[in-house]
Parts: sequence; C-alpha cells; structure tokens
Amino acid sequence: MEYELAIEGAPDVVPGGTGVLLVHPSTGETDRIDTDFLAADTDRLLVISTRTTAREVQQKLEYYDVDETKADILDTISVERGYSRRPSDHVHYVSAPEDLAGIVEITREFLADSEGKRRISLDSITEMAYYADEDRAMAAVEEILALLDEYAAAGLFHLSGEVHDDAALAEFRALFDGVITLDADGSVTAEF
Repeated sequence: MEYELAIEGAPDVVPGGTGVLLVHPSTGETDRIDTDFLAADTDRLLVISTRTTAREVQQKLEYYDVDETKADILDTISVERGYSRRPSDHVHYVSAPEDLAGIVEITREFLADSEGKRRISLDSITEMAYYADEDRAMAAVEEILALLDEYAAAGLFHLSGEVHDDAALAEFRALFDGVITLDADGSVTAEF
C-alpha cells in the first residue's frame, strides 16, 4: 500500500508503515502541512492532539476541507483542564498528555478497527515530552511507529525544533523514515 505525500520537496508517494517527522519553529504554522498530509488518499485518519481540544481539531479540519467523516480525534488535554467533553464514536479522550500508554492503546484500537489507507497525525511530541519526559515520549513514539508498520499506515509527527537540544533532536530524527523541516520564513525542506 502506498500513500501520496502532498508535501513540498517530499517524495510523491511513500510505502505503508512510513513515519514522517515535522520539525518546526515554536510559532510555526503547521496546519497547512498537517491537513495536506491528512487529506490525501485516506480512508480513515486519527488526529492525536496534545495541544488543542477535539473541537479545535474539528474546526481546523473543517477550515482546511479535510473530510471530517473519515476522522477520529484523540483529545489529551480536555479532561485534565476540566473542559466539557462530548464523547462520541469518533472522539476519544485520555486523562492527560502524559497518559502515553492510553495514547498508544487508542492508536492501536483505531488501527485494528479500521481498514484501508489510514493516516495518523500526532501534534505534538514536544508536548508529550513536556508533560511526561523525553525518554517516555520517545518510547511512545517508537510504539506508534511500530503500529504504523504493523498496519501499513502512515504518520506525521510534530516536533518543535527550538525546544529540544541537538542530541534529542538527532535521536528523534533517527526514528523516522523522513524528516520535513519548516523554517520560520515558511520554507520547507524534506529529507527521505
């Protein structure tokens, strides 16, 4: 199974099991890259959000014309922050962004229960590391990458380049099949 990548400078298609790291500045506008990735040739998609609520994710998908009927959302912040929640068949919650086991388990369930071309967006590894720590976040990312491989899915993982030191950045980069770098001026480079 192959997946189109509608990302500047990246290969046109990648095989199932591909994990892509999106390194961006803290203030970088990643929505267009994220939604272009999610919208291309997809049967089901899972958005794992450690920064925004499910409602904000829905608004982003709607704004960028991503087919919401294909989307599952994992909201990791609403419970901890005491926000109102509207659980549904396609909106999932864990207690907090540091519930990495819960994030991995819901990802596993999503992949096991869906068919066809599946894409996952995780926004962001940096937030997971902030709430848990870098080592635990890296272990969770490795588990999710293994699931992508097992189920021939594709994933895009956000990482704020300014927050992590060079050694941590190098470790995270080494986990992925491709790295997309978004610079502060909006330019994009891709290494696969």
